[in-house]
Amino acid sequence: MRAVPASLDLAVVAEIDRRLTAVGEAHGVRIPWAIESGSRAWGFPSPDSDYDCRFLFVRPQAAYLSLWPARDVIETPLDETFDVNGWDLAKTVRLIVKGNATALEWLRSPIVYTGDAAFRDRLLTLAESTVERAAVGRHYLHVAQQQRAGATTLKKFFYALRPAAALRWLATHPDRALPPMDLPTLLAEGDVDARVREAAIELVALKSRTRELGVGAPPAVLTRFVDDQLEAGRAFDEIAAQRDPVAVQRLADRYFRDEVERV
Repeated sequence: MRAVPASLDLAVVAEIDRRLTAVGEAHGVRIPWAIESGSRAWGFPSPDSDYDCRFLFVRPQAAYLSLWPARDVIETPLDETFDVNGWDLAKTVRLIVKGNATALEWLRSPIVYTGDAAFRDRLLTLAESTVERAAVGRHYLHVAQQQRAGATTLKKFFYALRPAAALRWLATHPDRALPPMDLPTLLAEGDVDARVREAAIELVALKSRTRELGVGAPPAVLTRFVDDQLEAGRAFDEIAAQRDPVAVQRLADRYFRDEVERV
């Protein structure tokens, strides 16, 4: 599958495609999932935002039996435009079962450079069966708290607003653990007050046409929204693990073995 919006620079996308192909050939790996992360996928890019392509790769089965395993990360040259790197499936699975929201977000990105939908769905199924909801909540709580600390620029505020919206989404979906990745969807599905959505839309529009947002104060309605979600989200710090860790590891092992054996 492929989902690349027309707003992306076609020349940049072509170079990302070239890098992904080169990685597969140079390292002898299969890349079943490659997406955009960062502000473009989060729904609030600036005119000069770089491209943050993240991919998952799978090595041949024999490689996982080596006494000297290869690195579990593959990186390509970093510059002002391109940030393209990926994680081994084994690393990804270990992080997912720990509730690492970054790994989970990559499976929910609205921008897909290349992807096997069946691969994504199998990994999402594993996540839904193993992830501790509270671990995801703590991730977003702590990210938002870090971004709210110290001086706040309008640009930095977005990095608190999105995790706050994720906390709101979790609060309004008490039986689910995997929030959407992008801010517009989080706000739409999070039962957010219309004034908050409108203020967020206006701020996103401003960021989309402004290279440097500066140090101005965010709209008061959005500041209150973030603070309210952080206050409510502190409850995640007190929730104990609900799943049997041994059972989780068995599920993860079974999934990983099955996936590596696929052609």
